[in-house]
Amino acid sequence: MLTAAIILAACEKVEMPSDEGAEKGEEQTEVTGTKNFTFTVKGDFSSPAFSEGEQTRAGYLQADGKEMTDLWVFDYVDGACVQTVHQTTEDENWGKPTLMLAYGSHHVYFVASRGESPALDTESNTITWQKPSDTFWKDYEVNVVSTSNGNRAVTLERVATRLRLIVKDEVPAGCASVTVTPDNWYYGWDYVGGVAVAPQHSERVISVPSSYIGTAGTLALSIYGLSSGKEWATDVSVSAKDVEGNVLGGVTIENAPFKSNRSTEYSGNLFGISGVVDLLLNDSWIDAITGEW
Repeated sequence: MLTAAIILAACEKVEMPSDEGAEKGEEQTEVTGTKNFTFTVKGDFSSPAFSEGEQTRAGYLQADGKEMTDLWVFDYVDGACVQTVHQTTEDENWGKPTLMLAYGSHHVYFVASRGESPALDTESNTITWQKPSDTFWKDYEVNVVSTSNGNRAVTLERVATRLRLIVKDEVPAGCASVTVTPDNWYYGWDYVGGVAVAPQHSERVISVPSSYIGTAGTLALSIYGLSSGKEWATDVSVSAKDVEGNVLGGVTIENAPFKSNRSTEYSGNLFGISGVVDLLLNDSWIDAITGEW
């Protein structure tokens, strides 16, 4: 009997009745406890034809045919982070994290990405990447009670933007790289506020394989950044260089527009006179913005 009384006291919190309840002679109680939740992460991902048991392994979270590398889950109660889970493709339950949630209201934030060299800062609620890539996010609100269903499917939304460049003229001998430099580019994400952070003015150097020398219209280059759903614009400088850093050609694209889940695509001549614009659409993204330099 003593043991039962101790357990009951640990699971229930008795509060003083409110004025209205006191007038009615009622006693108010608040039951406290925890419940196990398993979240199945979904989104603009394409899962291979694995069996049910294998879908928790690597290959489960793919977008545009490429695997995410990291999944973070942040459990917030009353504005404070109470637990964090970080998964990678090596984890047994990759893409299906399990959390023990206390009874009450929670904001559970999810971030899935394949960006390089992520840095988590729990004080500023941000993740920044040395090289951003495709990234998905969700603020999932859940109220946990004793009868809650502990199996939830959460659909993440793409918060990456992409600049894609298609070089139409012939790539000359000696071309070794293309440097893409946006005046403003976002390298981080505030997973609580749901906004892009960490703006930088940095060069993104992309190597040009020797197999593209002498070809025309086949060299396509892409860089990823982070963005909210509100459109913004920036100038972008593009220059081709040889192995010694000598400039072989270049253009400046003015006021290129960007927003989350959209590919901004430009085509033209990098080494000569600008050509005709091509419209390119990716069916996994919303309609692309295209332009001519």
